[in-house]
Amino acid sequence: MKNQGQSGKDSAGGPDQFSWIRELYPDKCAAEDLIFSHIHPGHRIFIGTGCGEPQHLVGSLIRYVQSNPKAFVDTEVLQVWNLGVTPYADEKYQTNFRYNSFFIGENTRESVNRGLADYTPVFLSAVPHLLATRRVPVDVALIQTSPPDNHGYMSLGISVDIVRAAAASATLVIAQINPQMPRVHGDTFIHVSQVHYLLPHDEDLLEFETHVPGDIVQKIGQYVAQVIQDGDTIQVGYGSIPNAIMAHLGHKRHLGVHTELLTDGIVDLMRQGVIDNSRKQVNRSKTIAAFCMGKKATYAFINDNPSIDFRPVDYTNNPLIISRIKNFTAINSALEIDLTGQATAESIGKYFFSGIGGQADFMRGAILSEGGKTILALQSTAEDGSVSRIVPFLKEGAGVSLSRGDLHYVVTEYGIAYLHGKNIRERAMDLIAISHPKFRRWLVEEAKKLSLIYQDQAFVQGEKGAYPENMETVRTTQKGLDIILRPVKISDEHLLKDFFYSLSSDGMYHRFISTRTDMPHARLQQYVAIDYSKELVILAMQKEADQETIIGMGQYFIDEKSHTAEVAFVVRDACQNKGVGSELLTYLTYLAKKSGLHGFTAAVLPDNKRMLRLFETMGFQIEKTTDADLYELKMSFR
Repeated sequence: MKNQGQSGKDSAGGPDQFSWIRELYPDKCAAEDLIFSHIHPGHRIFIGTGCGEPQHLVGSLIRYVQSNPKAFVDTEVLQVWNLGVTPYADEKYQTNFRYNSFFIGENTRESVNRGLADYTPVFLSAVPHLLATRRVPVDVALIQTSPPDNHGYMSLGISVDIVRAAAASATLVIAQINPQMPRVHGDTFIHVSQVHYLLPHDEDLLEFETHVPGDIVQKIGQYVAQVIQDGDTIQVGYGSIPNAIMAHLGHKRHLGVHTELLTDGIVDLMRQGVIDNSRKQVNRSKTIAAFCMGKKATYAFINDNPSIDFRPVDYTNNPLIISRIKNFTAINSALEIDLTGQATAESIGKYFFSGIGGQADFMRGAILSEGGKTILALQSTAEDGSVSRIVPFLKEGAGVSLSRGDLHYVVTEYGIAYLHGKNIRERAMDLIAISHPKFRRWLVEEAKKLSLIYQDQAFVQGEKGAYPENMETVRTTQKGLDIILRPVKISDEHLLKDFFYSLSSDGMYHRFISTRTDMPHARLQQYVAIDYSKELVILAMQKEADQETIIGMGQYFIDEKSHTAEVAFVVRDACQNKGVGSELLTYLTYLAKKSGLHGFTAAVLPDNKRMLRLFETMGFQIEKTTDADLYELKMSFR
């Protein structure tokens, strides 16, 4: 049998690479007018997804309608995602076509919101069943495939998703045969006998590329990379942020992929050997996806690549299958999230923007996975920084794509908020802490009005209250204890409360030189809502899995007249004599010197021998005076 590389002459007099198909299947290679004459009024026409859309076939259909405007009317066009031209959604064809999308693309967004086209909200994993049971009937399927092989099998290539179900359900299947369509392994094959008409045509596949400002992507990517661990199986959703995050995972090892959408970023990590699927419990050694939207180099990579399997979305998006994969990490984006943890990825208020898609399928599957986690990554603002994506509550009419129980991590360019298991007040403060600084005051005031946070919640506006991320560091103490040193955040109040109440009465007394042992909200927020230009609180943290624990705290208050700072620190009782205090004081000294301070002052009880000894070993020039049973220390930096 001849293959796709052999050629003859085409109708224009040039080489005809499809002559062998026409010779083998003469009854299926009919004239376009004959093919389209089988479409009748009221038919439902399915068109392939995204970059797999058969452009020439769709264009031929439109030309047929232009030549035969009364050939059929009131047809319904069904599609998941449109990236190509959408003349069937144009108002001038409204008597011929009514567009109905399971996921709204940029080209059809205005038509849907003007009432000229329809949107069907549904979990993408459920669509194949709707088609198979003909709750959503398909009369005609316009698909695109690779040329048939020696056994008559054609690959659906970069678009399997719901295309397989549509082709199986349709009473008329028309396939555009395109040599540029990759032959992809997995559940992608359809036999020539299952197709009624073949329309050979060679054309470039649609390509998909997104752009986001580099500095924002870099910050978000760095944060997300902190959450993803070696051996995790990942899913990336729609949007520019999740796709760009992949570029920041190059240092990870043995990642797996089970996703709906295969992107350029995933393929880049496969080339680097970062993704090898070696630790997956399901489909080990295979990258699993339903469709691909990327560039030509990505399409070439997946062609006949046995390490990649494409499956329909009722497999890839099935939460029960996802839940069987340990350490599954779902990474998605959103248009907006509110302070309680509800997120929308499908509408901006009443304005329909995209769709439910598969995001909720993967997030729910990840939550059910052993060791699984969900990550919502989004830019903190929209519309050139004029609108906050973190809002008090979702706008009226917004679709709740992810509920308050679906999220573990929320990441912006300003940090990471961990919401799982947090109450509404804690969630609100965590999300305010990673919002854009210019919107934080507004969010705090709105949260107070809505009684989401304390009515007396303190807040430092502007740069003075902006979290100094550059001060985060990792240290190993002299006793071999690994700790994280970082400035306090406004969202750390609950962690500090646990820390203070873990201290013994002696520990509290030595730190505060007071017999008072309570630590109410009014007192706690003095430590978290601070002006970083006047004082500094450094926490010594240990992190296990998703949980942070404070094991020590150091702070200093600047005396502007003397340009020195009053210093104090305290260590959790169970972690004393392990070098934590030494690391805290050493780091506070480094930061104070970097700020140009001349030295420290401290008030120490005489029986606090451990603290006195630590100050003496730091190399300060110390002046010690006694006042009311206290040592007053003046420590100059050498």
